[in-house]
Amino acid sequence: MLIAVDGPLASGKGTIARALAVHFNLPHMDTGTLYRAVAVEMLEAGEDPRDAGRAAERARALDPASINERKIRSAGAGMAASVVSAHPDVREALLRLQQEFAAQPGGAVLDGRDIGTVIAPHADLKLFVTADEESRAWRRHAELTHRGESISYDQVLVQLRARDSRDAARSSAPMAKAADAVELDTSDMSIDEAVRAAIDIAQRAANR
Repeated sequence: MLIAVDGPLASGKGTIARALAVHFNLPHMDTGTLYRAVAVEMLEAGEDPRDAGRAAERARALDPASINERKIRSAGAGMAASVVSAHPDVREALLRLQQEFAAQPGGAVLDGRDIGTVIAPHADLKLFVTADEESRAWRRHAELTHRGESISYDQVLVQLRARDSRDAARSSAPMAKAADAVELDTSDMSIDEAVRAAIDIAQRAANR
């Protein structure tokens, strides 16, 4: 079974995608790590994430095996990744990696913002995970402060709104809910409740 999980920042899509992969014994790809990795490489080299040409070069040379999970999870990396991911040539460069992962014979789970619309429009299940702004901002704030970052809730909310706007407005593969996607609103759900709801949805899709 091929499962596409999309949604905005801190909606719970990553946690849900990982849980689905474990439950159905499928490989999982968080496609956002690719864009974050490109952004981090640029920041560390003193390059401007707005430089579309250089970002595309970094994307074409990216080795997924070299991605440093700790470095790519900062608030700064996330904001830079949102800028980098808006460049059409970057998206084109990383498209092949994602589609090859999705094409595995045994199936896979991918999460991101354009999986059900661009990467795997043929997925057996498309899940769009969402939540209200405030819930997502509190979750993201808790995640960042737990990692030791010094950032206020208000700062997180401003960044989240900026990322939502940029992700939805970009010309290349904007974040959007596929017409045939099942929407899961996790605003009032605990992690366990959201995971159980997603697994139930996926199980029904698998049994069709």
